[in-house]
Amino acid sequence: MRWENPSNDRLKQVLTTAKTIAVVGLSSNPDRTSYQIAQIMQKQGYRIIPVNPTISEVLGEKSYPSLTDVEEQIDIINVFRRPEHLLDIAKEAVQTNCSVFWAQQGISNEDAYDYLKKHDFTVIMDLCIKVVHAVLVK
Repeated sequence: MRWENPSNDRLKQVLTTAKTIAVVGLSSNPDRTSYQIAQIMQKQGYRIIPVNPTISEVLGEKSYPSLTDVEEQIDIINVFRRPEHLLDIAKEAVQTNCSVFWAQQGISNEDAYDYLKKHDFTVIMDLCIKVVHAVLVK
């Protein structure tokens, strides 16, 4: 493993300063993990911006086909897509106004990590944003 997650202090800082989370791969199906995690984070006070070209709205928010279509400020890009898609998503991410890329638990890609680090991103991989929030922010 070449990639390394930030310290717990940095993770806490990311979560306590963020207001908006763009969720790439957010499903409109309440049985899917992406929906459940996004809903919990929304209840914690974060604005959720769905990014999924196959849906128009979820959790009361308009869905965007890609990260580059989102015009408002994004504080965290939270990704629920398979590892082989991360590099393409990373390339989109660097075209946004965001600098934090968070791949959910079980998802990592060294090429995407290297690419994002070259573009001064804070990169978190293979960690669940809800779990980290529950442990570090409470």
